[in-house]
Amino acid sequence: MDKSSALEYINQMFPTEASLSGVEPLMQKIHSEIRRVDAGILAAVRQQSNSGTKAKEDLAAATGAVEELMYKIREIKSKAEQSEMMVQEICRDIKKLDFAKKHVTTTITALHRLTMLVSAVEQLQIMASKRQYKEAAAQLEAVNQLCSHFEAYRDVPKITELREKFKNIRKILKSHVFSDFSGLGTGKETEETNLLQQLSDACLVVDALEPSVREELVNNFCSRELTSYEQIFDGAELAKLDKTERRYAWIKRRMRTNEEIWKIFPPSWHVPYRLCIQFCKKTRKQLEEILDNLKEKPDVGTLLLALQRTLEFEDELAEKFGGGTRSRENGSEIEEIGENTSQSVSDIRKKYERKLAAHQGSGTEEKDENKDLSAPGAGFNFRGIISSSFEIHLTVYIELEEKTLMENLEKLIQEETWDIEEGSQNNVLASSMQLFLIIKRSLKRCSALTKNQTLFNLFKVFQRILKAYATKLFARLPRGGTGIVAAATGMDGQIKTSDRDERVICYIVNSAEYCHKTSGELAESVSKIIETQLAEGVDMSEVQDEFSAVITKALVTLVHGLESKFDAEMAAMTRVPWGTLESVGDQSEYVNGINMILTSSIPVLGSLLSPVYFQFFLDKLASSLGPRFYANIFKCKHISETGAQQMLLDTQAVKTILLDIPSLGRQTTGAASYSKFVSREMSKAEALLKVILSPFDSVADTYRALLPEGTPMEFQRILELKGLKKADQQSVLDDFNKHGPGITQPSIMPSVVPAAAPVIPSPASIGLVASREDVLTRAAALGRGAATTGFKRFLALTEAAKDRKDGPFRKLFNP
Repeated sequence: MDKSSALEYINQMFPTEASLSGVEPLMQKIHSEIRRVDAGILAAVRQQSNSGTKAKEDLAAATGAVEELMYKIREIKSKAEQSEMMVQEICRDIKKLDFAKKHVTTTITALHRLTMLVSAVEQLQIMASKRQYKEAAAQLEAVNQLCSHFEAYRDVPKITELREKFKNIRKILKSHVFSDFSGLGTGKETEETNLLQQLSDACLVVDALEPSVREELVNNFCSRELTSYEQIFDGAELAKLDKTERRYAWIKRRMRTNEEIWKIFPPSWHVPYRLCIQFCKKTRKQLEEILDNLKEKPDVGTLLLALQRTLEFEDELAEKFGGGTRSRENGSEIEEIGENTSQSVSDIRKKYERKLAAHQGSGTEEKDENKDLSAPGAGFNFRGIISSSFEIHLTVYIELEEKTLMENLEKLIQEETWDIEEGSQNNVLASSMQLFLIIKRSLKRCSALTKNQTLFNLFKVFQRILKAYATKLFARLPRGGTGIVAAATGMDGQIKTSDRDERVICYIVNSAEYCHKTSGELAESVSKIIETQLAEGVDMSEVQDEFSAVITKALVTLVHGLESKFDAEMAAMTRVPWGTLESVGDQSEYVNGINMILTSSIPVLGSLLSPVYFQFFLDKLASSLGPRFYANIFKCKHISETGAQQMLLDTQAVKTILLDIPSLGRQTTGAASYSKFVSREMSKAEALLKVILSPFDSVADTYRALLPEGTPMEFQRILELKGLKKADQQSVLDDFNKHGPGITQPSIMPSVVPAAAPVIPSPASIGLVASREDVLTRAAALGRGAATTGFKRFLALTEAAKDRKDGPFRKLFNP
């Protein structure tokens, strides 16, 4: 009850007055508990006093035991020291005898080895003088091992004398071996039957000598073998480029003839391998001199033949001795250029899995640069050791390739029919596909010869050829009229296209797109097969930009050509007597003409162009026809109320025709944005006609409300279209200018540029007219022709049109 107070305890024990009767029993219980606790404390105190005395007695006993133990330890230590002294006295003489035995044994062993060394050196000297190479080789190994035991006694005169003697014997053996090998290849081996066996034994001696002796012997042998080669092919007769193949025939014949003789060399010496390396280096040096000393450019055929034979020889050496890798994937990489892209996803996945596996495999085959190049396959690359000397002289080959490609390009353009074969699916000109086939063959030829700077130069040629082809496509596009007659008639720059011209333009667009894609594949393939340090410069972006420009120009030309077909219909629109029309009828003839032009051209264009370019064409066409139709209204002389109603009907019909273009072309992708754009463009013409329909007293307010971006000059022209006289126009113009023409109301239609931002209205401008909503309501009513006699006829026609099942007029009510 550490946390409880006595008061709380009492209140808990006696919560009520009646419980106070239990106080006495509780008090007795507490007193009994107190007495019991006191008795326990007293007993504990007594027990503690007795325990303290016992503890002191135990401590004293323990101290005495420790002192006795220390005395015994000192006694034992003293006895141990006495025993050690006694043992040392006993073993003193034995230790001296042990050292003496050890020294005697070492001396006996050293003298025995010295005797063996002296005997071995004398025997080796005799063997060297008698040219007993086989026995001398074994004796050399024994002497070397014996000499290693006397490394610590180098300063002993006798050892020094023996080492000098051994050194002289090795020089004598080296001299004898080199002297005997000097006769190899001179015909002595046929006269002396045991010469080959003696030289084979001499190789054992060379292996027992220093490694430098073997290197010197092999180098001397290879140099002596190639002395005749240098003499033969340094002469004026054979020191020519067209004799290159005979060089390789000479070394192959030499190796084949001396194959049996050269078997005397141990396989670990790799003498044929070392000989071929020296042959390649000497051949490279001689060919460089021949090519550098040519007074004029080498013949391309001779140069390529020499290079081809050189590459074949290098491949033979690489296969025979190993070393160097050549990519086996070049053909597949080149074959993929211009392939049909309609392959399945699984085929694409498998292709890239093969590429990844090949890349990982090449990474695991990397050679250690620290390996000894004297061993075949240890890192020496035969491929390119000679052929690389041709690299800087292959410009004539590149010039010939460029000339051939240009001739083929001109031939393809001359034979091009600018049409496609029946049943073709890609709608691409044959010349573009044939051009890439020719480029592919040229790339194969060059990649088989070199993958260095020459291949990069050929890639630059490909760029020029493709740019030239883009120029040819650009030149085939229809052009506008030029010259004095065109300028005098105002037709300068106008493009007229026939139905065939439109198809040709579509073929040019598709071909340029094909070339754009395939040129990128060409660059990717070249970057994979060319040397790594040149791969970064392989880029086709400039060429692709050229073809993109051709595509853009072709589509713009297509739009301009289609626009020129509307010239007659636009002229017919201005010749309609809009000022004297008596009633509103069905859509005008020029609208039918526009519909006929589009229905004849759009399906063909939609079937030939891809969705992306067809959408681009539609956007350009809508951005051109909308403003043109709007501007053509101002070319009319006078427009009466009935004429404006008829023209409003025609405008809505033209709008419907334009909205149907995506479905005509059977390409509805992006049709929603196109429809919105066409609606905004044509709504400007509708707004203009509603302004013309408005009464004279409110025409200015209506114009500001419906055409807030209009100008005073345009407003004056509207007044002339309404037939207002000059004198009456002035008051209306003054009122219009007083309120300001540039009212920033939200425009119903965008400007000619579709991406223009909408104009935000200001509150002050709204107050310039009595009520903008009233003006718009009156304009809409005027557009419907309300309260006019002529429009009653229009309503009757529209009611009748609802019952018709076809016709453009029907589309106004059932879009």
